[in-house]
Amino acid sequence: MRAVLVKEFGPPSGLVVEEVPDLVPGPGEVVIGVGAVSVNFPDALVVEGTYQNLPQRPFSPGKEAAGRVIAVGEGVERITVGRRVLALVEYGGYAEQLSVPEELVMELPDEMSDEEAAAFGLVYSTAYFGLLRRGQLRSGETVLVTGAGGGVGSAGVQLAKARGARVIALAQDAGKGELARRQGADVVLTSTPETLRDDLLAATDGKGVDVVLEMLGGDYLTQIIRATAWEGRIVVVGFASGGQNPIKPGHLLVKSISVVGLQSSDYRDRHPELMRSTMAEMFDLFVRGKLNAAVDRTFPLERAGDALQYVREGKVKGKVVLTTGTGGGAGR
Repeated sequence: MRAVLVKEFGPPSGLVVEEVPDLVPGPGEVVIGVGAVSVNFPDALVVEGTYQNLPQRPFSPGKEAAGRVIAVGEGVERITVGRRVLALVEYGGYAEQLSVPEELVMELPDEMSDEEAAAFGLVYSTAYFGLLRRGQLRSGETVLVTGAGGGVGSAGVQLAKARGARVIALAQDAGKGELARRQGADVVLTSTPETLRDDLLAATDGKGVDVVLEMLGGDYLTQIIRATAWEGRIVVVGFASGGQNPIKPGHLLVKSISVVGLQSSDYRDRHPELMRSTMAEMFDLFVRGKLNAAVDRTFPLERAGDALQYVREGKVKGKVVLTTGTGGGAGR
């Protein structure tokens, strides 16, 4: 099989594609013939060697892959050969085959293609655990989603809208803002940190936002705290602006604001059954037309470096997906 390999940490251009031995499942494992794999911003950090969890080299990056099961190991009972599935993993997805424990594998609905599934798992699980578990979103509340137009941002806008929220999307530019609007955002902002507080208060008649799915950090987060409603909940998913400003406890105290963090892959590792049930709920919303996988662009496996560079430069509107041409294909 072909696999994209990190042999030395560095820029995406240093990735190589090589033939490696086919995978054989161990006890409790499933081997997937990968049809599509998502390209995520953390993949670039892994390739560069700056991510918090780094495997031994050589390895294949890639945290979510979709395809068809081609072999199962001893003791596997829930998943059978031939089933179309999605797997969420720490690494290994940039390859034509992926071996994964059965507990991390989720069966796909027929209505979802491999490309849609690969673009779906990580961002929707992040949005779900951020908005509903950590943010305790209630119907009728106002949600701010930063980084709207990107993968997690797009998922957050759609999921918040599906759960009855009023959604304010903060986008990098007008193009990503238009995508957020098409996905259901009620208000779209392209504010700078200098104008963000006033823009948010104006959009909420002075009340502030109830729940924030926050991916920018720095001066953006500082101003968001000032525009959060009483008993508001801010869920920190990332800090794409590059800054990690100190948070002033007094700003939290005066309005009983909660600021919490989210590392969504922990749910995959600590509570795989919860991850599976969460994704089953998201798949159902997809089938019912409440959610969609916003695939911006696809690249063949051998152009993984180009795909990562495209993501690294912030050009993406939605998600980028690698295709192998050898997986399970579309479910439709």
